[in-house]
Amino acid sequence: MPRDGTATREKILDAAEGLILGNGFVGTSVEMVIEDAGLTKGAFFHHFESKAQLARALVDRYADRDREHLETFMARAEKLSRDPLQQLLIFVGLYEEMFEGLGDWTPGCLFASYVYESKQFDAGVNEVIRDSFRMWRERLGSKFREVMEQYPPRAPVTPEDLADMFTGVFEGAFIMGRSLDDLDLIARHLRHYKTYIDLLFAASS
Repeated sequence: MPRDGTATREKILDAAEGLILGNGFVGTSVEMVIEDAGLTKGAFFHHFESKAQLARALVDRYADRDREHLETFMARAEKLSRDPLQQLLIFVGLYEEMFEGLGDWTPGCLFASYVYESKQFDAGVNEVIRDSFRMWRERLGSKFREVMEQYPPRAPVTPEDLADMFTGVFEGAFIMGRSLDDLDLIARHLRHYKTYIDLLFAASS
């Protein structure tokens, strides 16, 4: 059966993502990617004409996986409960569960790595990241809007701010956890966020 090159392309992307998360985009050369992937220069340039094209392919793949995680966990939460507040608590809990008991650090967030070096990328790459954050705001914000229709919050908040707060807690916990070498910090902070949401709407629940 003829090979379509998909496995090789993914091998390159996996190697590049790990190196960029560890060394930054500027600190990662094409030669480093080729060596880490165990491929020839010809194999690399067969799939990617330049480092810039590789950068775009990486962020597109990361954004697709990010959206897939969101939709998979939201669908599971909606299947387990009909109540929008409980759906949100389950949703956050699924992310908390994903990061509980880590044996080692997950590599990190590619979006964060790119944002810190945003001037290295063209407008299209940076727009992919902005679109992803907007997607989270809209998708999670719509669920918070459902909650607020049934459960008036105990403090003045907006659905969009509550959605953005999830992203902020998540990204901040990644940075702090890695800096402090605290494997459980991400799960703990997600647990605190879940408790905050529960208490915020507790007066009417």
